[in-house]
Amino acid sequence: MAKDEDEHESRGFKVQDRRRFVDADDRSAAAPEAAEPAREEPVQAAAATSPDAPSFDADAEPGTFGEMSFSTFVMGLTTQALMHLGEIPDPVHNDVHHDLPAAKQMIDLLGILRDKTKGNLDPTEEQLLGEMLYDLRMRYVEVARNR
Repeated sequence: MAKDEDEHESRGFKVQDRRRFVDADDRSAAAPEAAEPAREEPVQAAAATSPDAPSFDADAEPGTFGEMSFSTFVMGLTTQALMHLGEIPDPVHNDVHHDLPAAKQMIDLLGILRDKTKGNLDPTEEQLLGEMLYDLRMRYVEVARNR
């Protein structure tokens, strides 16, 4: 059996966990400073183009930037669909453009989300999702008809 065990070990592979686990208190001492500026620059550049955008602090405690909820998720997808429909300007480039396939994809995504979460939402969330979906579909038909 020793021969079989050696053969089995030579064909196997080794998994090594290289993740670094750091407590919130030890974050400044253990985190490498070189990696942080690369992640901060795109966020800061995007925030600089939109004057009413909230500021982002990479060293802030988790949850201080804004809590994510189902409603904020739906509103984010709705905003993206409206941007693709040309209803609101792109916040990064500050221009209006029409991308009907992308708008349709976002609307379809909201529809799938409604179907898959049926019976699991509270009445407020269900109403929000239904109203946003209806409004986006009507706007999509109007924009597609006028093109």
